[in-house]
Amino acid sequence: MISALVINLDHSAERLEFQCKQLAHLQIPMQRLAAVNSSDILSDRYEQLANGWERKMRPAEVACFLSHKVAWQYVLDTAKPWLILEDDALLSHNTSDVLAALFSRAIEVDYVNLETRHRRKWLSKEADTLIAGYELRQLYQDRTGAAAYILFPSGAQKLLNRAQHSAPALADAFLCRSYELNAWQVYPAAAIQLDQCINYGLRPPVSFVSTITPQDNLKPRANNVYSSVRFKCRRLAAQIRMGWRQLSVLGCAQRMMVPIIKSDFEE
Repeated sequence: MISALVINLDHSAERLEFQCKQLAHLQIPMQRLAAVNSSDILSDRYEQLANGWERKMRPAEVACFLSHKVAWQYVLDTAKPWLILEDDALLSHNTSDVLAALFSRAIEVDYVNLETRHRRKWLSKEADTLIAGYELRQLYQDRTGAAAYILFPSGAQKLLNRAQHSAPALADAFLCRSYELNAWQVYPAAAIQLDQCINYGLRPPVSFVSTITPQDNLKPRANNVYSSVRFKCRRLAAQIRMGWRQLSVLGCAQRMMVPIIKSDFEE
């Protein structure tokens, strides 16, 4: 069975306890990965990292990206795939069976997304059956979500290579725009974040205190007018790239909402 690598801040013991119980119930082995804390990023370093995306990133967003980057390096160093989880990911009761079925298939894979966040994705028209009720579709364009994904060493290498010449971004945006990945989607989704429970008519199994500090809630401003113009240009360029990507896969893909099987998440 593939093991889970849970990204967790040192002071978020309640979230870690939730994941320990959830994964033990699903019989998925787990290992904790200490998340990067935004308070540990020095001001100069933050400024170096926060200004290369489509807007200035918040300290918590920079820390989240760095935490995922550490996870990618861990996957590469251990030379085996891992289920990477943020500590507020809620998994389907069938996740173990989905993982077992996935690894019985002889297909080339870099990355498999288990998650949905109530936004449409571009997925292959054709699908392979994993288990009863769950399929695997090739993922051509995602928009958001980095709470639950399987990363293979080949995918980790591609992401780390990309990170060498690309500035940090929101973790999910970085993943979604890494078109070099051979990416797939579990359909219906086998994971959601707890903040999405309301969108799917679910009662959250636990209630967490936010790990975002008051400083992290402040919207950072561009350093100057030049920076503001650069952010706008980057947003425009990103939209053009996404549009081109979608046009390039029109023949084999379609834009669709990824649902969940509600009963598979209920207690």
